[in-house]
Amino acid sequence: MKWITPVDPGYDESRTLFNAMIDRRPAVIAPCGDAADVAEALQYAKDNSLAVAVRAGGHSVAGMSLNDGGLVIDVRPMKSVSVDPAARTVTAGAGLTCGEFDRATQQHGLALTGGRVSTTGLAGFTLGGGSGWLERAFGFACDDLISVDLVTASGEQVTASAAENPELFWALHGGGGNFGVATSFTFGLHRLGPTVHAGLMLWPGDAAQEVSRGYREIALAAPNEECATIAYLTAPPEPFVPPEMVGKMAVGVVYVYAGDAAEGAEHAKPYRGLGPAVELLEDTGYADFQCSLDDPPGKYNYWTADYHDELPDAALDVIIESAHNLPGPSSQLLVPHWGGAVGGDGAAATPLRHRNSNWVTHPFGLGDTPEGGQEAKAWVKRFRQDIAPYANGGVWLNFIGDEGQDRVRAAFGEENYSRLARVKREFDPENTFRGNQNIRPAASGSVP
Repeated sequence: MKWITPVDPGYDESRTLFNAMIDRRPAVIAPCGDAADVAEALQYAKDNSLAVAVRAGGHSVAGMSLNDGGLVIDVRPMKSVSVDPAARTVTAGAGLTCGEFDRATQQHGLALTGGRVSTTGLAGFTLGGGSGWLERAFGFACDDLISVDLVTASGEQVTASAAENPELFWALHGGGGNFGVATSFTFGLHRLGPTVHAGLMLWPGDAAQEVSRGYREIALAAPNEECATIAYLTAPPEPFVPPEMVGKMAVGVVYVYAGDAAEGAEHAKPYRGLGPAVELLEDTGYADFQCSLDDPPGKYNYWTADYHDELPDAALDVIIESAHNLPGPSSQLLVPHWGGAVGGDGAAATPLRHRNSNWVTHPFGLGDTPEGGQEAKAWVKRFRQDIAPYANGGVWLNFIGDEGQDRVRAAFGEENYSRLARVKREFDPENTFRGNQNIRPAASGSVP
C-alpha cells in the first residue's frame, strides 16, 4: 500500500473534501484497496498512536472524513460492483459513489434508494441510514442490506448479517461508522426504470405560500411510489428560467415516480395544476435524473435538519420567511415528504428513531468564501431556532454537522442508543472509530 504524507504529490488533493469549510491536515492518508490494507492501516495507527478517520465520498458536512495529525483510511479504491439480475442483489465495494452504483444497477433495471447528490459515497450514505429521493417507495438504503463486510478496530475481518453477528448488523442500519471500516455491502434491489418520470418544477417566490400549502396537501394524499420534495432556492441563470425570476427566491418541487413512467406522469398532474413557471418533468433515465441536481464541491457548507409530524400553516410561514433570506445564490431549504416505506415494516428493525415522521426540514447554507460560509451558518442556526416549536425531536445525522451528543442520542432515542453503545463496546471498546457522529462504548458491566 502506498502511504500519502504531507511531502507527497497529491497530498492536498487527497485531503480535500466536498465542504471547503473543512481544512485539516492528517499525518498520513492510507488509500486502501482491500480489507488487508485496512487492517494494516489500523495497526499502523495503533503503533504510532494516531487518531483514525475513515473516508469514502468525503461528503460529511462536519468533515468527519478527515482529521488533523492523524491517519485517514481512504476506501475510495474499493470500486468493485457485481450485480445478480436474477436474484436482484448487488455486492458493492465501499469506495463507490452513489452515481457509480446507480449506473451499474440501472443496466439491469434495478435500483436502491440513493443519495440526493450522486457524488455521495455509498459507504457513509448507507451506514448513516441512506435517505434519498426514492425512500417513500423503497425505504432507506440500509433497509435493503443483506450483509456488510468490515474490519474491526482490532483488525479482524467480520461479516454482519441477519444470521451472522446480528446485533452488529442491526447497528449498521444507521449507526454510522462507529463499529468498523466497511469494505463491502450486499443489498437487495428493486425493479425501477431505466426510464422514470422525474424532474423539477419552479414557481416564483411570490407564489410560495400557495405552492407550499398545495404541495403539503398533494404530498399527503400521494401513493408511496410518488416521491416529492419541495425546495426553496435562488432561481439560477439558466436558459429555462424566465429572466424575471433569475436571482430571486423561487420555490421548486423535485419529483420522481418509482414505477411506470406513464403512471408517474399521471400522478404529477396535481403539481402541474399549481401552475409552475418552469416545468421540466419528463421521461428520463433514473441514473441521469439522480445526477441532474448535484451541488458543486468547493463551497463553504453548513447544514442541519429536524423532523416534523405535521407542518401547519404557521410552520410553513417560518419556512417561507427564512427562504426569503437565503444567504447567497447556492443556499437552499429542502422539505422532503416522508411516510410510505420510511415508516413501514423496515422501521422497527433499525435503531433510527422517529421514522414515522411526515416531514424533514433540511436547510443547507452554502457560501463562496469563508465569510459567506459564516453567514450561511448563522442563517441555518436562526432557522433551526425558529422552526423548533414545530419539530418532534428527531434528526437525521447525515444531514447535520457536529451538533453534540444530545443530537446523536436524539437520532436513536435512549433505549436504542444504549443498545448501540453495547455493540460499540464489543467491537470497538477503545472508541478507535470516533471520527463520526460518535456512539461511545457502554461502560463495562452495563446490561440491557
